[in-house]
Amino acid sequence: SADSLSAGQKQLLCITRVMLLDPPMLILDEATSSIDTRTEMLIQQAFDKLMQGRTSFVVAHRLSTVVNADLILVMKDGKIIERGRHADLLAKDGFYSKLYHSQFAKLS
Repeated sequence: SADSLSAGQKQLLCITRVMLLDPPMLILDEATSSIDTRTEMLIQQAFDKLMQGRTSFVVAHRLSTVVNADLILVMKDGKIIERGRHADLLAKDGFYSKLYHSQFAKLS
């Protein structure tokens, strides 16, 4: 039953449903938050393919989810404080860059 599934399993089931529907637009809100990082990497590869040729809005705290986005809006306290592509935001060495490096410092 659905009650016996973990949060990560429920999230994977929802992701599978979206991929099967092949929608014209995607809205992903913390789509990989309950999934382990290894599985997230595989899902992110699938999302990259699924997002090609369609408008996608992605809300994420895990920045690995947005690194390939055409435009990243960085919000803090409800306000957009930075905007740009991943490489541009890293080069600015602002809030996004510090957040990105803090997340990935934990992985090394």
